[in-house]
Amino acid sequence: MNKPLKLLTRTVFGMFFVLFFAVTMIQFVSADDLRSNALNQRTVKNSYKIERGSILVDGNPVAYSTPTKDTYRFARNYKDGEIYAPITGYYSHSQGMTGLESAMNQELSGIGDSQFFTRLMRTITGVEPQGSSVSTTIDAKAQRAAWDAMQGFEGAVVALDPKTGKILAMVSTPSFDPAKLSSNDDAQIITNYHQLTADPSKPLDNRAIAGDTYHPGSTFKLVTAAAAIEAGKAKPSSTYPNPAQLTLPQSSSVMQNASRTACGPGDKVSLERALILSCNIPIAEMAMGMDLNTVSDMARKFGFEQDLQIPLKVTPSASPNPIDKAQAASASIGQLDVRATPLQMAMVSAGIANEGTVMKPQLVDEIITPDLRVERKFSAEEFSQPISKATAQTMTDMMERVVADADGTGHLAAIDGVRVAGKTGTAENGVQENGADRPYTLWFTGFAPVQDPKIAVAVVIANGGGERFGNVGSSYELPTKVGKQVMEAVLSE
Repeated sequence: MNKPLKLLTRTVFGMFFVLFFAVTMIQFVSADDLRSNALNQRTVKNSYKIERGSILVDGNPVAYSTPTKDTYRFARNYKDGEIYAPITGYYSHSQGMTGLESAMNQELSGIGDSQFFTRLMRTITGVEPQGSSVSTTIDAKAQRAAWDAMQGFEGAVVALDPKTGKILAMVSTPSFDPAKLSSNDDAQIITNYHQLTADPSKPLDNRAIAGDTYHPGSTFKLVTAAAAIEAGKAKPSSTYPNPAQLTLPQSSSVMQNASRTACGPGDKVSLERALILSCNIPIAEMAMGMDLNTVSDMARKFGFEQDLQIPLKVTPSASPNPIDKAQAASASIGQLDVRATPLQMAMVSAGIANEGTVMKPQLVDEIITPDLRVERKFSAEEFSQPISKATAQTMTDMMERVVADADGTGHLAAIDGVRVAGKTGTAENGVQENGADRPYTLWFTGFAPVQDPKIAVAVVIANGGGERFGNVGSSYELPTKVGKQVMEAVLSE
C-alpha cells in the first residue's frame, strides 16, 4: 500500500473513531443533560404528549396535570399553590421551570433512563405515556402551620426531622401562585412573570434556601459555643468579663449587648448565662480567646460554605475566616460577613438534637411509577459529624434553659408538657442614609422534644416584622411564636 493510501485510510479510521466517540457521548453520557436542557425544543414538544406526574404531599397531589383540548394536551394545576410554591416551583412552557418541577423534571416527564422499560411497555401495550410522581417528605400539617404563622411577614421557615434529614416544612413569604406561570396561555404567562419579577417583595425568591441570605445574629452563637466546647476551650460554667461595652481590639468599633447593659449582675458571667440572655460581649470574648479560624471551621462542618442539593439547589451559607480578633468577635455573634439560610440554621439545631450528627436534608421521599410501583426510595444519609455526642448534650442542656428559664430569650417557645430547646437571634443590618439603624432580622431556631427530637426548626423574619410592628418587632416574640406553632403541629400528630 502506497503512502498516500495509508494516510487516507488512517484519516478515515480516525474520522470514524471521532464519530463513534461523539455518538457515544450524545446517546449515553450527555443524554440526560440534553433532554433536560430548557432550549431542547424536541423535549418540550414531546412533553406535550405526556401526562406529567404529580408532586405529592402526604400522598395527596399538590401539583398535577389535567387533560385539555389545546395543543399542549395537558394543563398543570396547583393545589394551595402559594403554600407549596417553594417546593413545587412552577412548570412553564415559556418561562422555564423551578423547584421540584425542574429538579425532578426527568422523573415527572417520564424521560429518565430509569423509566426506559416503563416507556417501552406502555408503547407495546398502547397505553398513553405518563410521567412518574414525586412523593415529598413534607408534613402537610407542619407546612400549613408554618404558612399560617408567617402571614404578614417577609421571611421563611424550615423544619427538619433531625434523625433522618427529611424536610417537614419549607415556607417562604410572600409567595406566589405557580398556576400564574403554568397555564397554556403563553402571552398571559409572560405578563404574569413580568409582574412577579417587578414586585419589590420578590415573591419568586425561595427565602428558605436561596434568594438573599441573612445575618444569623445570635442563633450563630450556637456554632460559636459548640466550637469552643468541642475544642476544650470552654464549658457552660466558664466565666468571662461582664462590661456593658467592649471596644474591639485594634478597632474603634464598640460592641454592646442587646440590652445596652451588662449581661446581668456581677463582674463575670458564665457561657451558659450568656446564651440564656443572648449577650454578645461574653461570646465575643470567648471567640477572641481561640484560634481565629476555630468558629468558621466549625461552621463549615455544620454546612456553611458547602454546596448542597435537596434536590433543589441551596445557596451556600457564608462564614469566612476572620483576619483579626475584631473580626472574630463580630463574626462570633452572627454579624460581619456571616450569612445563612433558614435551612442552614435548621441543620445546626438538628445536628445538636441528633447527638452531634447532621443528616443530609431531603425533600424527596419516593419516586412512584404510573402503575404505583416505588421506582426509587430515598434513604437517610449522614452529612457530617461536627461535634461529639458529649458536646451535643452540653449544647442541648444550655438551649433547653434558653426556653425553660423565665428570663430566657426563648421562653415563648415553651410547650406544656414538652421539653423544648431553642435560641433566638436579632441581626443588625447597618444604618440608613439618615443614620438610623436598618430594621433588624429576627430569628428563632430550636428542637423538641429534647429527650427524643422529632423536629428541628428555623424561622427568619425580615425587617423587624414589618410595618405592622413598626419595623421594630422582637425576636423574643415573633419568630419564637412561629417556631412554637410549627413544633406543636408535628408533635400533636
